[in-house]
Amino acid sequence: MKVTQIKSYPVNDGDGRGYFIVKVETDEGVYGLGEVGIRNWAGAIEQAVEHLSQIVIGEDPFSTERLWQHMFRGGFFPADKVYCCAISAIDIALWDIKGKFLNMPVYKLLGGPVRDKVVCYPHAQGPTIEALVDNCKRHVAEGWKFVRWGQPETYPEFEQSGTGRLEPVESMRIAEEQMARVREAVGPDIEICFDVHTRLDTAHVVQMCKALEKYRPYFIEDPLRSENPGSYRTLARHVSLPIAAGEQWSSKWAFREVIEEELISYARIDLCIVGGLTEALKITHWAETHYIDIVPHNPLGPISAAACVNLCMASTNVGVQEMPRRPGSFGTDLFPKQIGWEDGYAFVTPDTAGLGVDFDEAFAGAHRADLTGWTPQLRRNDGAFTNW
Repeated sequence: MKVTQIKSYPVNDGDGRGYFIVKVETDEGVYGLGEVGIRNWAGAIEQAVEHLSQIVIGEDPFSTERLWQHMFRGGFFPADKVYCCAISAIDIALWDIKGKFLNMPVYKLLGGPVRDKVVCYPHAQGPTIEALVDNCKRHVAEGWKFVRWGQPETYPEFEQSGTGRLEPVESMRIAEEQMARVREAVGPDIEICFDVHTRLDTAHVVQMCKALEKYRPYFIEDPLRSENPGSYRTLARHVSLPIAAGEQWSSKWAFREVIEEELISYARIDLCIVGGLTEALKITHWAETHYIDIVPHNPLGPISAAACVNLCMASTNVGVQEMPRRPGSFGTDLFPKQIGWEDGYAFVTPDTAGLGVDFDEAFAGAHRADLTGWTPQLRRNDGAFTNW
């Protein structure tokens, strides 16, 4: 079996949701699907996928390690984040092909199942604290065992203009009130995840975490910017709450310092950025030797979700899986086949071939997305730019 073609599908599903799907085809008629992690860079990544196809086309799709090494190191300079996103999508699609060809779920190829299902957390939200509390209560009523939201900005301004305001001290005060109200509403048994989203600096994070300790959050996610993993050394000395980080890192090397020095409690591996299943599996096993659980980053679509759940089903050190919306509840025109979900858990059934997801190629082709654009922006009171 040989790879014959690689196709890119940046898609807008018509309901305001975007995806970047990569399809890898073979001469046996078996194809695999992957997903790109940074859709706002879609124009550059599409060119990277086309460039990498020169390496992959004509090769055996079962040679995932060799192909990964060639894609990552084949240009002499190591792949950057744009190329790592492209490698990720291609690699995930190759694993999908292997599973389909052997008529078994991908998790069986990754070592076999160590669990039957994977506990997940959704994305809770609301323009006010009252709306956030109600949204969290609704998720709990639906069966979710976790709730999660992010560092608060001035919601109405953000929603209306796409440019919001986030003043650190004000945001920290709102965050504490949010967590107090949510904890009271959902009770002691529901886990709370709080995403700082790299919006604060070290001093503010330390101060906020001390205020949040009494509410027992499951973890504080991405409390710092990601360019310098060594900064987590300073943070870890002053913060008692569990720290989750890594969603912006694009290879195992970025994870090296925080894993070896045990500066984080949870590794936020993004399979669609970090280099696909091939690289994510290495980071997962590496984290296991330091008793660090994985919490795969999954803000994307059903392909990313399926890849993450397959990895979690085959991995011992798993905390919780990010799952913004219940699988099967959205995007069904584009993704008529998705993984399973019940009572707060996602799963891939043993009779699945491949990842457990499929797409409507004609729908994808008819709903091609614009390849331009940037994420919304946040400003402080003095006009200074801060992370979204």
